[in-house]
Amino acid sequence: MLRTNQTFLNYLDELHKKQNTSDDILVKSFSAGDQILVQDHQLSHVMMIKEGIVKCFLAEENGKEYIVEFLGSGEIIGEVELIKNINCLCSIEALNEVTVYAVKIPFFKALIKNDLALNHLLLESFAERIINTSSRASYQQLYTIEHTLKQLLQMQAKQNIHISKEDMAAYLGITVRSLNRILKDLK
Repeated sequence: MLRTNQTFLNYLDELHKKQNTSDDILVKSFSAGDQILVQDHQLSHVMMIKEGIVKCFLAEENGKEYIVEFLGSGEIIGEVELIKNINCLCSIEALNEVTVYAVKIPFFKALIKNDLALNHLLLESFAERIINTSSRASYQQLYTIEHTLKQLLQMQAKQNIHISKEDMAAYLGITVRSLNRILKDLK
């Protein structure tokens, strides 16, 4: 439910420490509720979550949101858009205080061309996302929404974050009304 990648974070920590006076990698902070990336807008930086938790979601034409994933430390955002040279596929919003490494696009492009370690980490990340997407799809077919909701509530308690009912419903792919019925039944 909450994706993290310590190996990738270690890589970017080291890269950030090695830069001398360059500002190719900046540290930026966001408050809960801040938009880090906005769907259909141009990418400003490739970012990696240093600390905190974000939600990655798609906004549909009818105004409804679908939360694809909750991301934590070491998760990279914006790399697909950079590689494909497209606008942001989804929005990323901070759920709590979030710190990111913001990597300038020309610098990241140079790393892709020249740094085999980065390419290996990107391939690992892409493979992990494919596995997670398939696992989540099969999980949703095999288990009830109640079971998934229990796990979501456990993650919320463990990470000490607040996930709104709207966000829970968006993650589960149901309405808030349905969520309220399930929460009532769980009590």
